[in-house]
Amino acid sequence: MIFLTRCIAIIFVSILLITNLAKAQSKPNIVFIYTDDQAYYTIHALGNKEIETPNLDRLARMGKSFTNAYNMGAWHGAVCVASRSMIITGRTIWNVKKIEDKLPGFSETTWPKMMERAGYETYMTGKWHVNIDPNKIFQHVTDVKPGMLPYGTPENAKLPGFVSNKNFNTPGYNRPQSANDNTWSPSDERFGGYWENGTHQSVIFKKNSISHIEAAGRQEKPFFLYLASNAPHDPRQSPEEYIDKYPLNGISMPKSWLPENPYKDSIGNDASLRDEALAPFPRTELAIKTHLQEYYAAVTFLDKQIGEILDALEATGKMNNTYIFFTADHGLAMGRHGFMGKQTLFEHSMKPPVIVAGPGIAPNTISEMPVYLQDIMATSLELANAEKLNNVEFQSFLSAAKGISNKRIHKAIYGGYMNLQRSVRVGDHKLILFPKINKILLFDLNKDPEEMHNLADDKKYKSTAKQLFAALLKEQKKLNDPLDITNMAELL
Repeated sequence: MIFLTRCIAIIFVSILLITNLAKAQSKPNIVFIYTDDQAYYTIHALGNKEIETPNLDRLARMGKSFTNAYNMGAWHGAVCVASRSMIITGRTIWNVKKIEDKLPGFSETTWPKMMERAGYETYMTGKWHVNIDPNKIFQHVTDVKPGMLPYGTPENAKLPGFVSNKNFNTPGYNRPQSANDNTWSPSDERFGGYWENGTHQSVIFKKNSISHIEAAGRQEKPFFLYLASNAPHDPRQSPEEYIDKYPLNGISMPKSWLPENPYKDSIGNDASLRDEALAPFPRTELAIKTHLQEYYAAVTFLDKQIGEILDALEATGKMNNTYIFFTADHGLAMGRHGFMGKQTLFEHSMKPPVIVAGPGIAPNTISEMPVYLQDIMATSLELANAEKLNNVEFQSFLSAAKGISNKRIHKAIYGGYMNLQRSVRVGDHKLILFPKINKILLFDLNKDPEEMHNLADDKKYKSTAKQLFAALLKEQKKLNDPLDITNMAELL
């Protein structure tokens, strides 16, 4: 009798283990590839025919591209901190800012911890820039990188012809001054940065990512991979052969290029802002094309590494049960509207690419539904059948990704930068406010995607401006925005 009881118990436990293993194996793997400073306009397949991105094109063919994905904004010039803090915690901009200094105390409510509790093995490598130790929230962590790779020591400033910016006595800034400016070379290893003991950091990122992929592929448990590249953030360095792919005479100037933006000083984008100090004031065609050359080369070199990451994922034999999310933390101006960085609420600085590929997602498709890039977190939780805690304020776009529903998940898209800028998008119209100088901009993004024609003073659009202002006030209240803009209503 005792023997029979033991046999029944063993069978019961075995069935339970097999059932739990089957459940674990049925959950899809989640791979999140996160780049830095990569704007929506940097993928060949999505419209920029001047840039080479064969592997991101391949990923776009594999799945669906969300061409209206936004970062919500930032509370200081390092926009990536806000973007990354939002996606790790699920909290919206001002709510995560409130707890930024206390984030280590909220480790159990982070994205990887939710995935771990749902049965996932979690992995991380690359750029972090969030005020919490990744080793405390991921199970496997390799080679954590800071927000920016150090480069260009003051000793390098002794190179011939160096012209310093008053705020940044370092090569790589305030350049090029002329066609003969040789104070910087993106392929020169002497400047450090991405060149780590002779190996480019994008290559190191690729190798670490593949090591995680191979380890995860041997696991029976589903895996969650957080793979975060520093590229193409400046210093935009690449091997010479990649720079040579982009001769200056083959690069087009942005349509919205300006030598100098008239509002820059009032909206936090003067020469003391690091991103803006990279190129001379006023902006020149030579400077913009040179920076675009280095930007495109950095994207293309990173694209090569992403191709090998995709190959490694396919080699696991688990791609039929794997979802890949690709995005960046925000966009980048690169000369548009006279800006270089990401510290404005124009489309070029708010919008990264977002591509989703996996089972049930129609290949080579596009969704124009406005989303936040941080909605990726909520989408992955739905895929994982993980508990979505109350702190997750973003929404899943899985139904849109799978073509089940085209219903918008956000009635309005909000943008906030410090206490200097606010924006809202509803439908095809977008309102931007500069509260410090009582300036209002209104754009029709369908007719004017480059945001070049301000409609705020056109009487035909007064009611539209008022409707958007009301929507912005509503979003501010919902998001606990501390900035009072109600006095600007009298300008409408």
